[in-house]
Amino acid sequence: MSVSSGTARRAIGCAVLALGLAAVPAAAAEVIELTQTGCQFLEPEGMDHGFKTSRKADCEAINAKSGDGRVAAAKVITLNPGKYVFRVANRNVPYVLGFWLREKGYNWLNPIHKATKLSVSGGGIATGTSRDYEVDLAPGEYVFSCPLNTTPDYKLVVTGD
Repeated sequence: MSVSSGTARRAIGCAVLALGLAAVPAAAAEVIELTQTGCQFLEPEGMDHGFKTSRKADCEAINAKSGDGRVAAAKVITLNPGKYVFRVANRNVPYVLGFWLREKGYNWLNPIHKATKLSVSGGGIATGTSRDYEVDLAPGEYVFSCPLNTTPDYKLVVTGD
């Protein structure tokens, strides 16, 4: 007995559906926009302080004086667990920036942390450009910053399901 290709395709399709194996499109990652200006991220601070910087050392000095107080007053970003794209923009900082998101307490020198804790980073964000960083966040506490623009460590909390 021969089976037409259309009949065979329908039979396979029914079997896949019966087994619950139908292809389900993956949920799109939510985009979180973050903007860097001199020595800070705008979104958690809620304003541009207008810090002038031409090099990393400028931000180190500025944030040594005001970083702790600004972080204490900054908005904590709260998210649900899931997939995210952090789109980080360089707004008028005259040098290349980066982004570093990691679990609170992460120590890049600790080999156990490298194997067990989340850390996502990268550079190459030139003036007037942005870059995307994809991550799947589990419940917990995180911090993010820019080591190249020497921003403070801003807080991010992922709540449980």
